[in-house]
Amino acid sequence: MKSELPLIASDRLLLRIAIQEDIPQILKYFQENREYLTPFYPTWGEHFFTEEYWRYQIEGNLLEFINDRSLKLFIYPKKNITKIIGTINFSNFVRGAAHFCFVGYSLGEAEQGKGYMTEALKAATDYVFQELNMHRIMANYMPHNQRSGNVLKRLGFVVEGYGRDYLMIDGQWQDHILTSLINPHWQLPV
Repeated sequence: MKSELPLIASDRLLLRIAIQEDIPQILKYFQENREYLTPFYPTWGEHFFTEEYWRYQIEGNLLEFINDRSLKLFIYPKKNITKIIGTINFSNFVRGAAHFCFVGYSLGEAEQGKGYMTEALKAATDYVFQELNMHRIMANYMPHNQRSGNVLKRLGFVVEGYGRDYLMIDGQWQDHILTSLINPHWQLPV
């Protein structure tokens, strides 16, 4: 069991698991970016944009992290540590003979083109490799989302395949390009 929650810092950003006090900023982030993010997200749940949903989600995210199941982070600029500008979610942790997980992410429309996602994802993958000892992180993106593909390529993710009708995004099955990043310093757990 982990004893402390991660606070991941890069040059311009802080990444951390949300706490209950973050709910107004979480709602603001998703409400302000709802139209922009919709083509890249699964269909929004009925209560996704409510405080009640996020109270349970934050509690669940904390329990999943403590139990080595996921790491769901929000991205904050160091210049304004109460403003959420994005998310990075490592999910479906598999241990045993695998030691892998998936990563998904989003960045607010107003923050695009500033290098924030590359910076945040680099810091987060370093944490997942070094502190959580994952061997492999998989990230998948829709072929028309070249911006996401470019971020992954910059970070060293390697294309491994093509998934037809891979995920239901915005109510439609979407093909995805399958990529992964391998931890070159992975250690057998003691």
